[in-house]
Amino acid sequence: MKIKILIAALTLMTFIVTGCGGGKGTDGKFRIITSFYPMYLYAINLTKGINDVEVVNLTAPQTGCLHDYQLTTEDMKTLSTGNVLVVNGFGMENFLDKAAEVSDLKIIDLSKDNEIRPIVVNDEPNPHVWLSLLYAKRQVIELCNRLSEIDPDHSLDYKKNALDYVTKLDELTNTMHDNLDFLPNKDIVTFHEAFPYFANEFDLNIISVIEREPGTEPSPKELAETIDKLKDLPVKVIFTEPQYSPSAAETIANETGAKIYTLDPIVTGEAIPENADDYINKMRQNMRTLQSALK
Repeated sequence: MKIKILIAALTLMTFIVTGCGGGKGTDGKFRIITSFYPMYLYAINLTKGINDVEVVNLTAPQTGCLHDYQLTTEDMKTLSTGNVLVVNGFGMENFLDKAAEVSDLKIIDLSKDNEIRPIVVNDEPNPHVWLSLLYAKRQVIELCNRLSEIDPDHSLDYKKNALDYVTKLDELTNTMHDNLDFLPNKDIVTFHEAFPYFANEFDLNIISVIEREPGTEPSPKELAETIDKLKDLPVKVIFTEPQYSPSAAETIANETGAKIYTLDPIVTGEAIPENADDYINKMRQNMRTLQSALK
């Protein structure tokens, strides 16, 4: 994304929202709650250096994707202390109806950006849009615009931080295209349906997915189909994820001689401000992994 386009997006008129300038968090701070780790990383980058805004991640560091997550009583207490809840959308947070019971909590759904085109399978959108660098930037801009509307007192700070962060993401995008666009092999097997957006962006071909739903072991038929597809490839690689057991991948590797590597969908990590660059760092590691595997 060109910087001038970004600046135009971030100069959206700030709306004065009555009653939103005060905070419900500790010490009267404006409190942003995020649904899970990728949303937390966006938020802490947009609030960097703003002393009277705090960010709290709702789910535990090891939760990962929220496919089947159920809100706890403690979660509802946390939500009751927040001004806004930031969610990915596209069906990732199935608990939104419950969260909406907190009457004065505003929900910022980042799927509302009209530039994001979801991949739809069986009439359901794939929610893993943050693994596209292009869509991650769109989500950051959407978050900036919504925060600026709801909390106009900090609008200029949000916009400055968004510009800084999207500039970093632009630089990362260029680096990754330079290193991945011309890899001689593009066929991969992934662990679950986390990487179609990433694959589209870097012209990778996902020939098979081991577990359509994380935690659901593939059937013998599904294993056999993946094994058959891998046997025909000149470079046989399988990508697992650090959040899940690699046992099914190891079974396939034993049958095919495929090598196992790890791609991180960036859904787990310690929710602390010091991890502000974790999205960028893990994407760079994914790039290095793909270079090593597909050379």
